[in-house]
Amino acid sequence: MSAPDGPVGTERSLGQLVSTATSEMSALVHDEIALAKAQLRQDVKRGAIGGAAFIAAVTVLIFSLPMLSFALAYGIRTWSGWNMAICFVLSFAANVLVAGLLALIGVIFAKKAKKGRGPQKAAASAKETAAVLGNVKPHPRAVSPVGAVVDRVGEKAPAVARSSS
Repeated sequence: MSAPDGPVGTERSLGQLVSTATSEMSALVHDEIALAKAQLRQDVKRGAIGGAAFIAAVTVLIFSLPMLSFALAYGIRTWSGWNMAICFVLSFAANVLVAGLLALIGVIFAKKAKKGRGPQKAAASAKETAAVLGNVKPHPRAVSPVGAVVDRVGEKAPAVARSSS
């Protein structure tokens, strides 16, 4: 807890309270902006991973087709005794299947990046904070000249020194 700005037992002035509220509001806005930036970075990272998975799928398909196709086709021929054309078509289908799995991984990561909505969450939180602060009404108590607090029905209550925490 922090101590009041003045000596113990005194209350802060309206100017000090407004100054404190303004600085705390400014800190809140800065924190919400930092949160939006962090969430945006996370969404961009997910999108980059998805893009990298697509690039990996294309790279694997291109570089693996010649060697893998020949090896797989000759292996199928040895195992089954089928025609070489059918063996090459089967080896190509296996390569397409591997590339399809890598593309599926890319789609999953791209959907996660699109679904993230990090900045939208932070913007909604900022709007909610502004709406709450816009509906704030002054406390119904008035301060009497001697320092005692008078509530709504006119009874005196003891003054309490408050500190900002």
